[in-house]
Amino acid sequence: MNTVESTAPRPLDGFLVLDFSQFLAGPVAAVRLADLGARVIKIERPRTGELGRSLAFAGVVSDGDTLSFHIANRGKEGMSADLKDAGDLAAVKALIAEADVLIQNFRPGVMERIGLDPASVAEINPRLVYGSVSGYGPEGPWRDLPGQDLLAQSVAGLPWLNGSREHGPVPVGLSVADLLASIHLAHGITALLLRRERTGLGGLVETSLIEGVLDLQFELLSARLNDASVTVQRGGEHSASAFLPAPYGVYPTADGHLSLAMNSVPRIGRLIGLDLEQYADPDSWWSARDEIEAALAGHLSTRATEHWLSVLQAADVWCAPVLTLGQLIDSDGFAAVDMTQVVTRPAGGGGGGVHELRTTRSPLRVDGQVLRSGRGAPRLGEHDAALRAEFGPSRDSASVAAGERRS
Repeated sequence: MNTVESTAPRPLDGFLVLDFSQFLAGPVAAVRLADLGARVIKIERPRTGELGRSLAFAGVVSDGDTLSFHIANRGKEGMSADLKDAGDLAAVKALIAEADVLIQNFRPGVMERIGLDPASVAEINPRLVYGSVSGYGPEGPWRDLPGQDLLAQSVAGLPWLNGSREHGPVPVGLSVADLLASIHLAHGITALLLRRERTGLGGLVETSLIEGVLDLQFELLSARLNDASVTVQRGGEHSASAFLPAPYGVYPTADGHLSLAMNSVPRIGRLIGLDLEQYADPDSWWSARDEIEAALAGHLSTRATEHWLSVLQAADVWCAPVLTLGQLIDSDGFAAVDMTQVVTRPAGGGGGGVHELRTTRSPLRVDGQVLRSGRGAPRLGEHDAALRAEFGPSRDSASVAAGERRS
C-alpha cells in the first residue's frame, strides 16, 4: 500500500482554515480542504472538546478518541479555547485576522451571541471566507431543529425511496446528509476563495443537511414539481428503484446476490437460458415488473454469482456482484483503487510511541497523483502553545480589531 505523500504543491497550499465545527458535516468539509493542501486548525472547547470525540461509530474507540473523530479530523492541528472567556476569544480573533477560511456548524444564533457571526468577523478580516452548515437553513419552521443525519433524511423523504413496498421507510445506512453537505460546503468555499483571488473580497457560503439531501433528489423533485401525479411507488422485493422498470434490481444467486441495471429483458433471458420473449414490448417491463423480477430471481438463484457474471459481462450486460464489506476489502478491485492510507499521531498514555490508524484517503487525484496525508487527528489542545505563540500573544486587541494581516 502506497502511503507516501506527494511532494508537489497542492491547490490550497498556503491557505489557513479555522474549523469551529463538530460531528461530521463541518469537520469533513475541513478535511477535504486539508487534503487539498490547506492548513486547518481545529478549535474546540477546553477539557471536553467537541462532542464527536465521544460519539463512537460502530462503538469503536482508538487511542482515547472515537473512530468518527479520527477520520473526520485527520490532517488538522488542534487548539482549545473557551469562546466565552475574553482572553481565549481575543486569541481566537487573532487567528481569524490571519485566516482565509472559517467553518462553523453551530445552530443558528450561536455564533451571533459569541460575536463571531459573518458580519462581526468581516470587520476583523474582510478577506475571510465564512463557511456555515446547518440542519435546515437560517429560516423557516425547521430552523431550530437538531441538525442530525437521520432526521434530515426523514424530513426529506429519503427513507421512502429504499426497500420494497412491503417495507416501511428504510433510511440510507450511512451519514449521507452530513457527507453531501461537507462536499457542497467545501465546493462553495473553494469557489469563494477563487473569487477572492480575483476581487480581494471575502464572503459567506451557506448550506444545510436538508438542502444537500434535496439536491440528491433533483430528478424526483423536478418530476413532481412539473407533474403532480408523480409519487413514490416502490416495487417488489427485488426492485432497486421506484422509477425504473424490470430488470433493474438485486437478485439472489446460489451463493450471493447479483445486481442488474438497465437492460433488455428478452436479451437477458436469452443469455441466461430463460424464456422472456413475451416481454419484447418495453412497456411490459413496467406493467409486468413483478412477474419479470420473480422469474429472474428464481432462475438466477440456481447458479453461483461468478457463473452469471461470466455469461453476462462477456455480453456487455450491465451487472455487478453485491459484495459484503469483507468481500469488498479483500477484492482485487478495492486494492487497485488504492483508497486507503495510514495516519499517525503520538500515542497517548505517556509511554511514547506512535498511534497508527488505517483509513480512507481523499477520493481526488490531482495531476495524476492521489492525495494522501499522514497526519492524524489532533489531541485536544495539542498545539495550544505553538499556535498561541505564532498568532496570539504578540498581538494586541487594537490590531486584532483593525484586522491587521500578516505580511
